[in-house]
Amino acid sequence: MPTISNFYSMKDASKHSTKDDCWIVVNGRVYDVTQYLDDHPGGDDVILAATGRDATDDFEDAGHSKSAREQMEEYFIGELDTSAPIFTEKSYHVKLMQLAKQCWAVPVTAVGISVVVGFVYLRKK
Repeated sequence: MPTISNFYSMKDASKHSTKDDCWIVVNGRVYDVTQYLDDHPGGDDVILAATGRDATDDFEDAGHSKSAREQMEEYFIGELDTSAPIFTEKSYHVKLMQLAKQCWAVPVTAVGISVVVGFVYLRKK
């Protein structure tokens, strides 16, 4: 018989990012690892740093064993709702502005250096 799973958005999961209330998202699945923080061999700070975003890469890069993956199922609370947007409109605009600033930095720097070199060259003549 199929089981019905709870669905959580990334925004929901990111609200649980403290030592007293900690959720992580790995492979599209949401885990409440609050009770496990003190027992984690890598320390609680590693898990806390992975909250509020998809922690799949961090989890896979750590090379967790099969038994660690099985133990993780104890903390499974639901699945990530992929239909909900991950970025809010505000964060999208902030990222767009940061990208625009980065795109202008290189040409402005090149022009600035050219002007300085030009003045130095003309001054020597």
